[in-house]
Amino acid sequence: MKTITIEGQLRTEFGKKATRQIRSQEQVPGVIYGGAQEVNFTVPAAELKPVVYTADFQFVEIKLDGKSYKCIMKDIQFDKVSDEVIHFDLLELVGDKKVVATVPLKFTGASEGVKDGGKLVTKMKTLKVKAFPKDLRENIEVDITSMKINDNLRVEDVKAPNMEILNSPRIPIASVVTTRALRQEEAATAKK
Repeated sequence: MKTITIEGQLRTEFGKKATRQIRSQEQVPGVIYGGAQEVNFTVPAAELKPVVYTADFQFVEIKLDGKSYKCIMKDIQFDKVSDEVIHFDLLELVGDKKVVATVPLKFTGASEGVKDGGKLVTKMKTLKVKAFPKDLRENIEVDITSMKINDNLRVEDVKAPNMEILNSPRIPIASVVTTRALRQEEAATAKK
């Protein structure tokens, strides 16, 4: 799985004044949770772009004063006016401890219903899972080949080995719906 490496500095000063000073130097404060202790640090705002502005699920390796922390993104806070990142939280990956992560879905195959004139409507793009760090993947593949018109694919239909899916099992992920053109075609055939 893809890993983004970012160099940072440990934070020594806290509070509003110190945080404003950090942001004025184009640095973003962050916190690493989940390990032996909480780690407060700052990183250059520009280095966060490949982590924040992507739909990919990836690992983040933070290097601070010779120590390295392997993490996943947990939360990001943006400024309401400028839309810049003002704070972020990471979750440290510890080998024997399960983590909760949001993993993107990847739809594979060509649906029979779409070939027959239907339209694929995706209702969810990600699933919340609980797994050991070694079992996390970039995405969860969902095969839609067997879906016909008016079929629904639900969370319970997804197979994710070594991962516990935390979403409600009855929620639909994708459906193949009848298009207006197909309905008109069926109505014209019924009139004849």
